[in-house]
Amino acid sequence: MRVIAGSAKRLQLKTLEGMDTRPTTDRIKETLFNMISPGLFDSMFLDLFAGSGGIGIEALSRGAKEAVFVEQNSKAMACVRDNLKYTKLDRKGITLTKDVMTALYQLEGEKVFDYIFMDPPYHMGLERRVMEYLSESSLVYGDHHRSGERDRFFLSGRSWLLSHQRKSL
Repeated sequence: MRVIAGSAKRLQLKTLEGMDTRPTTDRIKETLFNMISPGLFDSMFLDLFAGSGGIGIEALSRGAKEAVFVEQNSKAMACVRDNLKYTKLDRKGITLTKDVMTALYQLEGEKVFDYIFMDPPYHMGLERRVMEYLSESSLVYGDHHRSGERDRFFLSGRSWLLSHQRKSL
C-alpha cells in the first residue's frame, strides 16, 4: 500500500500481516480522493476503523489540516503511528486506540469534521450504529439550514464517507 499523491506521494506504508485489516486498494483510494479533493485542503478528517491509516494519511498528504485515526486493535494502531512518522505527517495526526463508539463520544464537543471515513468490519452492523450517531452529532461540520451547506454520503463496497461540502448561495 502506498500514498498516491501529495507531500508523501509514492511512500510505501506498512500494513498488518493477516486478515485483521483490509487496506483500501489504490484504485478505490484514487477514486475517493478525486471526488473530495476540491474541499480537502485545510479540512478536518476522521478515519474510523483506521486499520493501517492509509485513508487518513492520504488525506493529510493531500492537504488536510488534521486527521484523527480511530482503531481498537493496538497492533494496527502501532502501524498507523509508524506510518505517520515515516510520512512525516505525525504532527497532524491524532491516534485513538479504542472502540469507535467510545471515541465518538469522547470527541463530541471537542472536534468538528469536514470528512468522516469508515470501513468497518464486515457483518457486524457497526456502520448503522455509527451513521445513526453521526446523524445527531456535533462532530459533523455545519449549520446546513442557515448556510446552504449539504452533506453527501459515498458508499463503495462496505466503506463509507460522510463529506461536508461548502457551496456558495
